[in-house]
Amino acid sequence: MPIVVDVDVMLARRKMSVGELADRVGITPANLAVLKNGRAKAVRFTTLEALCEVLDCQPGDLLRWEPEPPSDGVRPAGDGGQQLEHDRSEA
Repeated sequence: MPIVVDVDVMLARRKMSVGELADRVGITPANLAVLKNGRAKAVRFTTLEALCEVLDCQPGDLLRWEPEPPSDGVRPAGDGGQQLEHDRSEA
């Protein structure tokens, strides 16, 4: 998944346990684990706001984007590939 969640990094920096963070944010430890392990499909802004408030950080400290490596046989955009043009002189 190209969105990486770095909650564990901030927990270590703040020397805080998952249970304490969950209690202070108001979510279950199980839901925090889903977020922390990158299995969440969405995050509410209110939850993100509470995480940032408790951890004294910015959203960018918790979330980052990493591009996925290209699949075999698929060129990434902008790789210098040639684009075909229609020859209008034949029409």
